Amino acid sequence: MAQVLVIYEQPADRAKFDRHYFSTHVPLAKRIPGLQRYEVSRGPITGDPGAGHFHLVATLSFPSMKVLQAALDSPQCKAATDDLKNFADGVRILVFDNETI
Repeated sequence: MAQVLVIYEQPADRAKFDRHYFSTHVPLAKRIPGLQRYEVSRGPITGDPGAGHFHLVATLSFPSMKVLQAALDSPQCKAATDDLKNFADGVRILVFDNETI
C-alpha cells in the first residue's frame, strides 16, 4: 500500500479552515483516481515537543506506488493541490510506500 500523509499546521482561523477543508477540499480529494481510503485525525496531535503546532493530519491510501504516482499526475489531484492555497497556512506532504513485515 502506498500513502500520502498531509500534515496541516495550525491555521490562523481554525473554524474557517475546518469549514473549507470538510466542505470543499475533502470532496475534491476524494475524486483522485485510485484513492482507496481517506482518513483524518481527530483531537489533538501529540508527539515531539513541536507537535502542538499541527492542526490536522490526513492519510490518503492507494493500492500501490504505481497507482499513487498516476494519481499524483491526474487533474483531480492538481485541483486538490491547487485548493491548498485557499485554506491552508502551512502544509507538509509526505509520499511513501508501505511494506508489511
